Amino acid sequence: MAAPIWVLVFFVPLALVPSVFGNSEGDALYTLKKSLTDPDNVLQSWDPTLVNPCTWFHITCNQDNRVTRVDLGNSNLSGHLVPELGKLEHLQYLELYKNKIQGTIPSELENLKSLISLDLYNNNISGTIPPSLGKLKSLVFLRLNDNSLTGHIPRELAGISSLKVVDVSNNDLCGTIPTSGPFEHIPLNNFENNPRLEGPELLGLASYDTNCS
Repeated sequence: MAAPIWVLVFFVPLALVPSVFGNSEGDALYTLKKSLTDPDNVLQSWDPTLVNPCTWFHITCNQDNRVTRVDLGNSNLSGHLVPELGKLEHLQYLELYKNKIQGTIPSELENLKSLISLDLYNNNISGTIPPSLGKLKSLVFLRLNDNSLTGHIPRELAGISSLKVVDVSNNDLCGTIPTSGPFEHIPLNNFENNPRLEGPELLGLASYDTNCS
């Protein structure tokens, strides 16, 4: 009679199983995909079985395979943004303009320390502009026009010395228009068609949150 053969079976706890991509950037982008409706199959190449998202269409990576661009402007997408976008630590361009995206701007975008351009214009985004966006010290372009944003323009944005373009026109913002820092050079028509937004603040003589009640 042959000796019995013992087979050892090891069970790995689910908590120790690596994520699909083995990197948080791929997971974050796939979470975004799941939150969006994509009738034109623009995100079809976003395959969670690939080792990283750098071969996906509309994604650009640097030489270290870190995501630096998300280019999904004018793609007929609807749905909402996700907090996981804040995990794209090397992202420089977040281009989601001219879609049908709803919901709010995640405050977690404050973690995108390399972000140069945040283009969310021509969507259906609501809620307030997160004051935490003032932490984006590399930001040059902030285009949030043609949405349904409310609340005042955060004064924290005036601390971004690199900021060259701000457009928040065609929303429902309130208060006054900042005049310090980069706002000294932003044309007034980039604030127009906000019925409750007053003109430029006058050296503290007007409360910047006027008309916001």
